[in-house]
Amino acid sequence: MFLSKSICAAWILIAISFPMAITNILADENAVVAEAGEWPWWRGPSFDGAADSSQSPPINWSDTESILWRTPIPGRGHGSPIVRDGEVLLATADPERKVQLVLCFDAATGAKKWESIVHEGGFDNANAMAGNAKASFASSTVASDGQQLYINFFNNDAVFTTALNNQGDIVWQRKVTDYVMHQGYGSSPLIYQSLVIASADNKGGGAVVGFDRATGKEAWRRKRPAKPNYASPVVHSVDGRDQLFLTGCDLVTSLNPNTGEARWEIDGATTECVTTTVTDGKHVYSTGGYPKNHIAAIVADGSGELAWELNTRGYVPSMLIRDGYLYATLDDGVATCIDSGTGKTMWKSRLGGTFSSSPVLVGDTIYATNEEGQTYVFKANPEKFVKLAMNKLGESVFATPAICGGRIYTRVSEIESGNRQEYLICIGR
Repeated sequence: MFLSKSICAAWILIAISFPMAITNILADENAVVAEAGEWPWWRGPSFDGAADSSQSPPINWSDTESILWRTPIPGRGHGSPIVRDGEVLLATADPERKVQLVLCFDAATGAKKWESIVHEGGFDNANAMAGNAKASFASSTVASDGQQLYINFFNNDAVFTTALNNQGDIVWQRKVTDYVMHQGYGSSPLIYQSLVIASADNKGGGAVVGFDRATGKEAWRRKRPAKPNYASPVVHSVDGRDQLFLTGCDLVTSLNPNTGEARWEIDGATTECVTTTVTDGKHVYSTGGYPKNHIAAIVADGSGELAWELNTRGYVPSMLIRDGYLYATLDDGVATCIDSGTGKTMWKSRLGGTFSSSPVLVGDTIYATNEEGQTYVFKANPEKFVKLAMNKLGESVFATPAICGGRIYTRVSEIESGNRQEYLICIGR
C-alpha cells in the first residue's frame, strides 16, 4: 500500500519528473509517500487537491449512470473519504448512539468491513455548534500512513487525536488542547515523517502539536493565539526546506515540522481561515473570509513580503494550483483563475450555489461540487472558462471527494421520509 524504504529511490526519480506530486523530502527514513491509485489523507497524495493525472474518471454521471455502488452512512459528518489498500475510510458522528466513529468500507463493493467507536458521549451539547448550523461533529478527514490511521475529534470541550490500527483498534489517544467551540472544528491530522501533526485554534488559546506516530508521545507543542480558526496544517517544500504552514489567527506562520520551532511568522491572513494553503514553490497563499475577504500571496523565504492581495472571498474551499495559475471555487458559486505570481485575475465564471467542498484536479480537469450536490467539471485553462459537464447527485454535499484509480468516492446526503440520510457513493466507468 505504501512504499518501503528499499524502493524509495524509485519515487525520488518520479519526483524529479513530477515535482508537484511529492512535497515531503524523502531523505528521512520515516517519510511516508502515497502509492499511486490511493488518496490517503486530506487533499490527496500531494496535499494540494491534485489527483493522479494518468487516470480518467467519468465526467458525466447521475443517480443511475456510472454509479458503481452506494452505501448508507450512519449519523452525520463532513470529513472527506480517504482510499488506501482497497479500502475507503471516513469519520462520522451518530447522535442516536452518541458515538463518534471511523468507518471502513471495501473500495470495490462498498460493503462495510468494520467500524470503530473513537468517542462515546461527550459531543451532544446542543449549544456547541450554535455559531454555525453547517458544522458537524465529524468534519476532520482520516489520515493513513499504511500501518495506522489518525483522526481528530472535538469531544468533551477538547480536541483529541486518535491512532487506530488497520483493523480499527485504538492504539493511542492524546489530547491536543482544550477547545472553546465557536463555529465548529474540522482541522485534519497531517502525517509528516515520524510524526502526526494536529492543530486546534480556538478562542480559549489553541495549540499545534507533533505526536510520535507509533507511540503517541508528544514530540513538540507550540501555543497558538486565543482566536477562532479552522485551517488544517500542511507541509510544503519551499525555499529549499520543508515548512509547516498555518494560516489564520491574523498570522501566516511557518514552522520547522520536526521541532515546531518558528521559521518565520508575519501579520497577515485574517482571524478565521478554513482553507489549506498551496504553493507554487515560491509563494504560499492565504485565503479567508472573516473579518475581511482576501486571497493573498506571501513570499515563503522568510522575508515576510506580501507579493499581492485581492479583495476576493475564498473562505471555505481550498484552492488548486497548476502551471503557475491558481484555480478556486469561491464560496458564492464563482469559479476563478488567478496568475499565481502576479495576482492578475484571468477570468471569473458563475457556476451557481454555495461551495464548501474543495475542488479536485485530475490532469487538466477540475471537479468542483457545491452544497446542493451539483458537480461542475471544467478545464484548468488560464485563457478562458471551459465547462465540460454538470452532474447532480444528492441534496447536500460538504465533503471533498477522493479521486483515485479512475473512480470518484463522494459523501452526499439525501432527505428520505423527512430525515437526513448520508451515503458514500462510488462513481466509475
